[in-house]
Amino acid sequence: MVAAANPLAVEAGLEVLRAGGSAVDAAVAVQAVLGLVEPQSSGIGGGAFLVHYDARTGDVITFDGREVAPQGARPDMFLDATGKPLAFPVAVRSGRAVGVPGAVAMLEMAHREFGRLPWSRPWQPAIRLAERGFAVSPRLNELIGSALSRDALLPAARAYLTAEGRADGRTPHPAGAILRNPAYADTLRRIARDGARGFYFGPVAQAVVAGAAAEPMPGSLTLTDLAAYRPNRLEPVCGGYRAYLVCGMRPPSSGGIAVLSVLGILENFDMAAMGPGTVAGWHHFIEAQRLAYADRDEYVADDRLVAVPLAGLIDKDYLRSRAALVSPLRAMQKVEAGRPPGAPARGRDATAEVPGTSHFVVVDRSGDVVSMTTTVESLFGSQRFVAGFFLNNQMTDFSFRPVDERGQPIANAVAPGKKPRSSMSPTIVFRDGAFEMAVGSPGGNAIIAYVTKVLVGVLDWGLTPQQAVDLPNVIARGPVVAESSRIDPALVASLTQLGHVFRDGRGEGSGLHAVRVTRDGRLEGAADPRREGRAIAIR
Repeated sequence: MVAAANPLAVEAGLEVLRAGGSAVDAAVAVQAVLGLVEPQSSGIGGGAFLVHYDARTGDVITFDGREVAPQGARPDMFLDATGKPLAFPVAVRSGRAVGVPGAVAMLEMAHREFGRLPWSRPWQPAIRLAERGFAVSPRLNELIGSALSRDALLPAARAYLTAEGRADGRTPHPAGAILRNPAYADTLRRIARDGARGFYFGPVAQAVVAGAAAEPMPGSLTLTDLAAYRPNRLEPVCGGYRAYLVCGMRPPSSGGIAVLSVLGILENFDMAAMGPGTVAGWHHFIEAQRLAYADRDEYVADDRLVAVPLAGLIDKDYLRSRAALVSPLRAMQKVEAGRPPGAPARGRDATAEVPGTSHFVVVDRSGDVVSMTTTVESLFGSQRFVAGFFLNNQMTDFSFRPVDERGQPIANAVAPGKKPRSSMSPTIVFRDGAFEMAVGSPGGNAIIAYVTKVLVGVLDWGLTPQQAVDLPNVIARGPVVAESSRIDPALVASLTQLGHVFRDGRGEGSGLHAVRVTRDGRLEGAADPRREGRAIAIR
C-alpha cells in the first residue's frame, strides 16, 4: 500500500512495488514525484525524516535527512540592524533561509541498506512525468495564486509557476494545464546515474549555491557546505502507550518526543471512556497538548550541539506529574514548561514554524514499512527555483533570537553546522511486537497535534484510520485553534465555558496519511481529505 498526498506520487510508488521494489525503493519514487507535482510542500531541495520497520528482523531504524546550517551561519543572522527579529516573510525569501538540503543523501543512505532495486530505477517515474508534463492540480493552482497575491514569488519561480494572461502579465497555471519541467528531469537523471554525489557536487550543487547567494539578502551557503553534508542513521525514540509501542524520530525532530509526551499525559486518563464526541475527551486532549508543547518549545533542539533531556521528557513519572496539573472541570490558566529529570535551565523559545510539508506511508509485500515526512518548510520553500526544484527555507525554523528577555540561551538558536528543530512526526505503532499502524502529517508545529489526534482516535476511540483523520483538527500550542468547518460549535462553546481560549480561524491544513493492519491481516489506509491524496493497496 501507498498513502501519499498526490495520486501521481501514489502511482509512482505502486509502480515500483509492482516491480519488486522495497518500501524504501517506493519512498524514493514517491518523493521524486511529490517534488514535481507538489513543489509547494517538499522536494529534493529540502529535508526529511524517515522511520523504517524491517519485518524480517523486527528492527526499527530512523534516518535523519534534516537540513544543516551553513558554516557561515550566525546566531544574529535573522536580526535587523536594531537587534529586532526580521519580519518572517522577509526572512523566508532571503538567501540566509537556505540550509544544506538533506533529502537526497538520506534516501541514498536508506536505499543502501533496504533497497532491492537498482538506485536508478525509482527515479524513472518522476523523470517521465517531468519530461512529458503533468496536469496542474487544483491545490497547486490555488497555492500559486496565494503566493502571487502576497507577491511571494521570486522571478525564476514566477516564470515556472505562472503564464501570460493577467494585467501584470502573469497568472497561475490553471488546474488541468500541462506543466513540463525538463530541468528537473535532467537533475534527476544526474542523481539516478551518479547517486547523491550528482546532487551535492557538480552543476546541481553550483546551481544550489548560486540560488542561495542571489538577492534579496544573500546567504552564506557554499560548495564546501554541500560536500560536507552527511545524513544520520539513528535509533528511534519509543515509548509505551497502553497496549502499544509508539516509535518516532529523535532530535533534531521534536515530533517523537512531543507525541510521546502528549500520549504519556493522556495515559493517566480513561480516554476510551470519554470518547470522540465528548467535551471531556477534547478537554483532556487540549490540556495534554499544552503541557507537551511547553516542554518541547523550551528543551528540544539539535542534540548534537545542545543537551536535550530526552529520557526525562518522556519519563512516565514526570508525565504523571504533568497530568496531575489537569483538572476535569477547568482549563489551566497558565501553562509553563516543567523541569523534567536532567533538564538544564533554558530560555523561552522564539521559533515560528510555517506548514509546508508532506507525509507518506509505504508498506511493501514483505511487510517492511516506511513512514516519511518531507519538507521545504514554507510555501514553495524560499521561492528560489534552481535546476528544476525549489530550495528550502529551513533556517527560519531556528529561533530568530539567540537568548530570551532574561538573557537565557534559547535551545533552538542558530549555530554553524546545527540542524533547526523540526516538528515532523513520522510514527510507527506496534502491538505485541507486530506492526499495527504508521501515520504522519505536514503542518508545522501543528503536526504534533494532528498525529496524536489520529493515534488517540484509533488506539483509544476505536475509529478507523480514515475516521480518525477526518476528526476536526484542534491545536493547542497557545490559544486553541479549531477547524471550524468540522468541529461542532456546541463543543467549542462547552470548551470555552471550561476556560479554553479559542483563536478565530479555520484551523490548520493537515495532510495526514496512515496505514493500519486490520485484525484479519488486511491493510487499511487513510488519506486526508484536506489535500489531494490517496491510499491504494495492491496484491
